[in-house]
Amino acid sequence: WMKPETSNTMLKNIWLEYWTDFYLQWNMSDYPGVSNVRFPDSQIWRPDILLYNSADERFDASFHTNILVNSTGYCQYLPPGIFKSTCYIDVRWFPFDVQRCDLKFGSWTYGGWSLDLQMIEADITGYIANGEWDLVEVPGRRNERFYDCCKEPYPDVTFTVVMRRRTLYYGLNLLIPCVLISTLALLVFLLPADSGEKISLGITVLLSLTVFMLLVAEIMPATSDSVPLIAQYFATTMVIVGLSVIATVLVLQYHHHDPDGGHMPQWTRVILLNWCAWFLRMRRPGEAKVRLACHNATKHRRGSLSSLELGVSQGSLRHHPQVTNGNLLYVGFRGMEGLHYASPTEPELLLGGSTVEAELNQILEEVRYIARRFRGQDEEETVCSEWKFAAAVIDRLCLVAFSLFTILCTIGILMSAPNFVEAISKDFFS
Repeated sequence: WMKPETSNTMLKNIWLEYWTDFYLQWNMSDYPGVSNVRFPDSQIWRPDILLYNSADERFDASFHTNILVNSTGYCQYLPPGIFKSTCYIDVRWFPFDVQRCDLKFGSWTYGGWSLDLQMIEADITGYIANGEWDLVEVPGRRNERFYDCCKEPYPDVTFTVVMRRRTLYYGLNLLIPCVLISTLALLVFLLPADSGEKISLGITVLLSLTVFMLLVAEIMPATSDSVPLIAQYFATTMVIVGLSVIATVLVLQYHHHDPDGGHMPQWTRVILLNWCAWFLRMRRPGEAKVRLACHNATKHRRGSLSSLELGVSQGSLRHHPQVTNGNLLYVGFRGMEGLHYASPTEPELLLGGSTVEAELNQILEEVRYIARRFRGQDEEETVCSEWKFAAAVIDRLCLVAFSLFTILCTIGILMSAPNFVEAISKDFFS
């Protein structure tokens, strides 16, 4: 048996047997030793039984053999033939589908009043197993149809060939690779953003699914009646991979966000950095230590600068109690820790005091400038770390969401086939 889906036809090898003709009876005692006689089909009458839904170029593809007639008038006519019939192919559940093809046999010119057409059971004991199809059954039924032209009924015998597709080939060559490729799409969200390969991996997976989609399209008929199950699964997987590429672009945009482009909106900070991070059990690395160190450094810096400003404004240069030779002026990035200078005579102190105070004010401004620069750098680093952490949260959120969506779509689409469990148990585990 062979049934290509692309042509909506079925080829089969069938033997037919026919009728009893009472006019061909004889008494064996009158003709001793003659139990049967063979006649060419052109010498005696035979019913014109044809396959109504034939798709062969000759219409009647049977090989005309001799007719074997016995003494009771029973005519045995077994014309072998390779019949080609039309068959509607329902590919909705491909590759877990069951096809039913009808073979309608009947007389072309004789009605029910002239020819009593009866049905016999189809013998499938000589069926040769096929690697793609399992022959389930061949039930038959006798029908009578009335036409407008005639009052007599026209009987026909219709056999229904029920075949179940074997899914091992398609499962190993199409379904399992598709499942693995769709799993690779989830690795896009595990790949670090600094690697520069997230978009490349997503596009590669999308192209791989496109190639498999073309392979499926080659074995499917060009019909718009229904969408095959495997095509639905491939299309859904391609949509998932496409959405993952879009999500990856958003992640990269967050990760490489320019700190001068603006601060993170409040709603984004609340949703991503607070709610989603808490839901995904994510925490910024060293978040508690960084906050504690920044708090202590800011407090110490403010205290040092306040002490320096207070000492300069109150004239501490002229009334400092600790004045010894060889003391030096020390200025730190976090403020002025101490101020020591040599003890001059009273006239020198009066003449040079204003010069030293001006120099110290200039040094103080430089220290403030350096402190502002460091604070600005700290703020930029904080903003960058917020955007990068938001990108990591989106990555983790997409990983969870797309994993669940992929699993649900795989189970929901594939298991929607009526005979999915039967096909898997027979073809994969038998």
